[in-house]
Amino acid sequence: MKSSGLNFRHLHYFWVVAKEGSVTRAAERLGLAVQTVSTQLSLLEQSVGKALLAPQGRRLVLTEAGRLALGYADQIFLLGEQLQDALAVTEDEPTMRLAVGISDSLPKLISSRLLEAALRLPQRVKLVCYEDKFESLLGDLTLHKLDVVLTDRPAPSGTALRVFSHLLGESDIALFGSKELAKRYRAKFPLSLSGAPLLLPTRNNLIRGRIDHWFESHGLRPDVVGEFDDNALLNTFGRSGLGLFPAPSALAADVEEQFGAVLIGELEQVHEQFYAVSNERKIKHPAVEAILSAIHGRVFTTPARRK
Repeated sequence: MKSSGLNFRHLHYFWVVAKEGSVTRAAERLGLAVQTVSTQLSLLEQSVGKALLAPQGRRLVLTEAGRLALGYADQIFLLGEQLQDALAVTEDEPTMRLAVGISDSLPKLISSRLLEAALRLPQRVKLVCYEDKFESLLGDLTLHKLDVVLTDRPAPSGTALRVFSHLLGESDIALFGSKELAKRYRAKFPLSLSGAPLLLPTRNNLIRGRIDHWFESHGLRPDVVGEFDDNALLNTFGRSGLGLFPAPSALAADVEEQFGAVLIGELEQVHEQFYAVSNERKIKHPAVEAILSAIHGRVFTTPARRK
C-alpha cells in the first residue's frame, strides 16, 4: 500500500544510488552504512509501489519507473540547489547562477576561453559546469537543467527538440608535440608525418573524421599509437611525448604553456567549430549574452573573418 507522502530523504538516497550504480558506492558517498541506504531505498519503493532499480551483473540499473523517477529527482534536487543559492545571496552582492553543459568532445582549453567573458561581468557569477555526451546535455537543456551547452557541433535538425545553435567561431586544427618530437617532424612537415606517432580522438569525435580525411587526401600514413575518448587524457599523453596530437591552432600559446608542447604544423582546411546551444533563439541569460558578445569575432577566427 502506498503512503500518502513522499520522503525526500529516501528520494535523495535513490538519486545517489542511481548515479553511482551501486548501493555500496552510494553509501560511501553519503557516509552511511550500506544496510541503511538499502533499507531506505526499499522503503521508497514500497512508498511508490514500484521497483525503481533492478540488479544487472554487479550493477543496479534503472527500471522504466526508475528512469521516470530519476528525471523528476534531477529537477527536484536542482531546484533545491538553486533555492540554497538564492537564499545565500545578499543584497550587497547578488549572485547570478550559470549552469553550463560542456560536451566531452570540446577541448578543455576552449571551454575555459569561452567562459571567460561570463566571469568578467560586474555581477558575481556562480559557474556550475557539467560534462557529458552531447546528446545527454541536450536532454538536460530541454528540461531547463542547463542554461546553455557549449559544444563542437550544432544541434541536429529535424528533431522535436526546440533548441537553437549559435555559432561562436572556429579555429584551424594543428598538430603539436614535445620539443623532441618537434625536432624530428617539423622540418619536412607534412611529408614527415608518414610513420609519425599520432594521438587522436576516438572515431565518435567529429574532428576525427576530418583529420583522417586530411591524411588520406595527402597520401600520408601516420602511426596511430593512441585513441582517446577524453580530450584532457589525450593532451596528458601528448605532454608525455608519446606522440603528436591535434589541438586548435588559436590556442597554440596555451598548449605550449600548459602541456610544454610546440606547434608542428597546421592541417590546412581542417577546422573545428564551436557552438552555444540554448532553449531560446534570442539569448536572455546575461552571462550567456556576454559569452556570445565577447567571443564572436575576437577569441577565435570566425567564418565571416576568414580570408
